[in-house]
Amino acid sequence: MEAEQAKAKLLAVAEELGHEIRIFTNSANSAASKEISASSSEEPDHFYDLTPEDYYRIMSDRIRAQSQILKTRKMREAEAAARRARITKAVIRVRFPDNYILEAKFQPSEKIESLMHLLMKVVARPDLPFYLYTTPPKERIKDTSKDFYSAGFAPGAIVYFSYDLPKDKESDSAVAKTGPYLRDDILSLNGLDFTSEKADPVTSEPEPPAVGTSPAVPDPKPPEKKPAKPKWLKL
Repeated sequence: MEAEQAKAKLLAVAEELGHEIRIFTNSANSAASKEISASSSEEPDHFYDLTPEDYYRIMSDRIRAQSQILKTRKMREAEAAARRARITKAVIRVRFPDNYILEAKFQPSEKIESLMHLLMKVVARPDLPFYLYTTPPKERIKDTSKDFYSAGFAPGAIVYFSYDLPKDKESDSAVAKTGPYLRDDILSLNGLDFTSEKADPVTSEPEPPAVGTSPAVPDPKPPEKKPAKPKWLKL
């Protein structure tokens, strides 16, 4: 019953927004911070030495680049079209500063503007300007007229949300730092997902008896005949 209610709730939100979304938290945030702190330590000098594996990788990249140059323009365009045809969706995850993540699915041909319009419907303060960026390194997404495939966001990508506020607005800066960043009804979807209904268990039916056959019954033995007395025998 709970699964049906969750599915109905998600479907209602999807009908309102025009996209199916998921809300969840980044449970690996603490582990990632430990990895970042560990990787920030200075590496020894031999770490930067060129290994044979590095040499072969560099040479293979150069050979691959030269082979691309030798290909004709039509061959390159055909290969690019084939790669694009294989990608049927773009799964975009938007990470907010309060550790919540919104996931939405788009067509690769849709523009990044559609993601911006979706966020305008779900953020808690749509009146405040915001922007999206990728990392590392931190790079602001300025051209929202690109489609997801051309932007390199297909079949999937992670982008980050941030308010675009001037420093002199102290009242709004508190909201930008602490949140909440999503609407309360959107946050209530945390952990919910579309679940498929369980299929009925398959039971094997008893095999019907074979038609026209009867169980083998051993033939009854003929009664034993007592030996007859010959006529010539006189007692």
